[in-house]
Amino acid sequence: MKIYETLENTLKKEPNFVTDNGELKKWVVIHRAQQTDTELIGLLLEEQDLKKTFFKEIKGILVFDQSLFVEFMEQKNYLNNSYTQFQTKIGLNIDGKFMNQRNEVALVWAFKDCILEGGQSREEQKREEIFFNKTLAQDEITQLLEPKVLTNAKRHTTEGEKTVAKFNRNAQGTVTDNLIVKGNNLLALYSLRKEFAGKVKLIYIDPPYNTGNDGFRYNDSFNHSSWLTFMRNRLEVARDFLSEEGTIAISIDHNEVFYTQILCDEIFGVKNRKNIITVKRSSVSGAKVINKGVVNVSEYLMIYCKNAETWNPNKVYRQKERDDRYSSFITNFEEKPEKWQFISVLDAWALSLGLEKSKLKKYFKENYEEKLEEFYFQNSLRIFRFAALDDKAVSNSVLEMKKQSKQDHSKVYVLEREDRLNYYLYKGQAMLFFEDRVVEIDGQKVFGEVITDIWDDVLPNDLHNEGGISLKKGKKPEKFVQRILQLTTNEGDLVLDFFSGSGTAGAVAHKMQRRYILIEQMNYIRDLPEARLINVIKGDQTGISKSVKWQGGGEFVYLELKKHNEIFVERIEAAQDSERLLQIWESMKEKSFLHYSVDLQKHAEHIEDFKALDLEKQKKHLLNLLDTNQLYVNLSSLEDQDFACTEAEKQLTQDFYRLER
Repeated sequence: MKIYETLENTLKKEPNFVTDNGELKKWVVIHRAQQTDTELIGLLLEEQDLKKTFFKEIKGILVFDQSLFVEFMEQKNYLNNSYTQFQTKIGLNIDGKFMNQRNEVALVWAFKDCILEGGQSREEQKREEIFFNKTLAQDEITQLLEPKVLTNAKRHTTEGEKTVAKFNRNAQGTVTDNLIVKGNNLLALYSLRKEFAGKVKLIYIDPPYNTGNDGFRYNDSFNHSSWLTFMRNRLEVARDFLSEEGTIAISIDHNEVFYTQILCDEIFGVKNRKNIITVKRSSVSGAKVINKGVVNVSEYLMIYCKNAETWNPNKVYRQKERDDRYSSFITNFEEKPEKWQFISVLDAWALSLGLEKSKLKKYFKENYEEKLEEFYFQNSLRIFRFAALDDKAVSNSVLEMKKQSKQDHSKVYVLEREDRLNYYLYKGQAMLFFEDRVVEIDGQKVFGEVITDIWDDVLPNDLHNEGGISLKKGKKPEKFVQRILQLTTNEGDLVLDFFSGSGTAGAVAHKMQRRYILIEQMNYIRDLPEARLINVIKGDQTGISKSVKWQGGGEFVYLELKKHNEIFVERIEAAQDSERLLQIWESMKEKSFLHYSVDLQKHAEHIEDFKALDLEKQKKHLLNLLDTNQLYVNLSSLEDQDFACTEAEKQLTQDFYRLER
């Protein structure tokens, strides 16, 4: 029984709360609640659901939550099951505090206190999204978010496809298989939460940008309020997956970047916001050049951590052009620094070749720069540049040595430091060595620098070929995702992507020896992420494969949330004519779970009105008749004969949730 029905029936037991025509005297009840009326409280305590909802236990004593009860009763249509108290009233306070009493920026929108049940497909844009209010629809939310039955599991290996009866686990009992899960990502997250809570090192997501022009078939044109609710629901549960050292990285564009920042500030905490990285996604070419004003070629990567005190990212480098300021050369590097002597790099190069410096370019002709680069890397320990010291940024001991060095030009001064680079000073200036800027990237030694918050070197070049799958737009470059994994993870760490799209995060994680969980709702999961990961196992050589020397191997498990009403959603969306929809309706009456308010008799009486609607309106109508809490089979229904779970499904589900048979 729904909480509002329980409350109404309970209150009507008291004649003073009921009008002559049987209606509830709502304002009388509210007045009694404000007076902490013992008779009212006694009634509420008689029902366990009401006791659980409107009372909280403090040190063994039940305390009546008067404000919650009054708020519940004050709703204009408090018996309206599906819609939020904020649908007709925008809240101007958060957690009971007015906006001007809070120091941080916060988002308050119409459906903030809701769970958005709506899915992600294009078809579902054509119906009203359903919002379950956390106060008015606790039962619906509990049922909606209950873990689901698992089905259709297949293990993909280098030897082909195998059936799955049991999952692989580590010494702590946690599933270690790489997973690709098909199903609504919100419901899949709640199904996986208990198993993987606190164990994910990186969550990377590339959610719908709310532009109406996304390459995938997501519902990518929510209004801001719906989109924020959609994202908040998923980010709140996603936070539970992160380890204390964990990171969440979110790709987003200018349409929602500022909303996303404030939303993440609330969920993860302002102190845990680490970076907002600008990512160059294209060049100024093609149709862009005819745009008026500033051409948009950037997106953003928002990085938050679970706990700033334990977050410990890796140092990551990028290649850059050689800095010509490194122009000095130590001729007697083998001797002590006090005796070092210097000449220019070009003089040293010419001497090594037995040439005059002025004849170097003529000698090498077309490959002058290439040969000079070789000389730099072969002599990186001897090559350096001078740099001024920032007195405010160095210790007193360095300042003292700088002073001595300025006064004595006869030698190089050295300050040795444990576990850090030594200071070399000459004539009051620091000596910075070329060797300290040489890094290994993609298996090659290059001149590099630590990455900054501007990434302009991970352009989506030749992106359509990556992974051996076809997708015109929407994919992220493997090199881009590789950098995120390099920054935030190490081999063996677990990566989660619950907007898996084309499966880039899984492909990169697999090649980089990370474990991964991918979640995707759309049917293209078989054509994109699953097919892509099969290609990876077979030795796919696109993307980052050559740089990480990928040769294939490994395995993953594909599985699905067991559908119930979702089967009918897919059939409705695929229907080509009204005749097919009528056949689906007959099947729905027999096998689906319909919304509790559906009156089958009235529907039959007005079937001709239904037939008169155009096809799209007919689809929308049938979708609205389905109980959206029953899209998938709940774990609690595993043994229910109405859902016809097979023995294989029971065994798989019981093994994953570690249930006794």
